[in-house]
Amino acid sequence: MTSQIKITAILTARPDKADKLLSLLAGMAPHCRAEPGNIRWDVWRDQSERARFVLDELYVDSAAAAAHRETTHYKDYLARIPDLADRFAIVSDPAQVGALES
Repeated sequence: MTSQIKITAILTARPDKADKLLSLLAGMAPHCRAEPGNIRWDVWRDQSERARFVLDELYVDSAAAAAHRETTHYKDYLARIPDLADRFAIVSDPAQVGALES
């Protein structure tokens, strides 16, 4: 049985880099959402700290998450992110998850 994989990444833009970071993330969104096995890929912005963003990613299984990390757009993101932000990611398995609303 396969289980979904959730990735939550917290990115805090370096000084004066928030707009460039947001542009990078917004440009990735359609590519990530189009990947086989992607359920959702959303960018959130912290209300109290506008330079902090949250990536909310959900994949059908670990193979889909691994395939995501092999894409050109993800590799480009990894190459560019050190100049733009500090990044912290959490990869989670479901523990007690409700059904997605349609």
